[in-house]
Amino acid sequence: METKILTLHSKYLTNLNKKNLIKPSIKYFLLISCFALLAAASAQSQTKVGYIDSKKLIDNMQDAKDAKVRLEGQVNDWQKELTVLQDSLKKYKDDYEKKKLILTDQMKIDMEKNISTIENSIVNFKQQKFGESGEYYQKQTEYMKPVYDKLFKAIEIVAKRDDFDYVFDRSSQIMLLYVNEKYDLTPKVQRVLEGKEQ
Repeated sequence: METKILTLHSKYLTNLNKKNLIKPSIKYFLLISCFALLAAASAQSQTKVGYIDSKKLIDNMQDAKDAKVRLEGQVNDWQKELTVLQDSLKKYKDDYEKKKLILTDQMKIDMEKNISTIENSIVNFKQQKFGESGEYYQKQTEYMKPVYDKLFKAIEIVAKRDDFDYVFDRSSQIMLLYVNEKYDLTPKVQRVLEGKEQ
């Protein structure tokens, strides 16, 4: 639309100039006025961008601290279970080493099978609890989901209230080479999270 207006004004000015109906100073005035109008229209439609530091916000949220404590408690319980399994394996291996000279071949085979079973149990336990799709990551997601929901809601409130088109996360993978601190929405989002603002 802006380009069309500029084109129409240029054609109009060219036609007027050919007819010498307007003086050069008026022509320049009209041209400058067109550019001023275009610049004003462009300024009003500029995108407003802000950013936050989600790590800082999450570190300050009590819900996140509580979720971390719950997760650490769960991990401690799993570590205790793992220690019991590892201690059991060590005792069984020590017992086997002490007795292997006096054991029959069948007894050796049975004890080696038991050792292998306990070793497999330990590997399976580690995988089940701490593996790629293990309970640790499931619990982390479960405990942190309300925290992230609350954070995103606060960001949305600030962004809509202050007319931001985009809000970036400074602590994410998006690299911001320069940020003007006046567009840092972190304090505003923090106040919304704390219930001090709406």
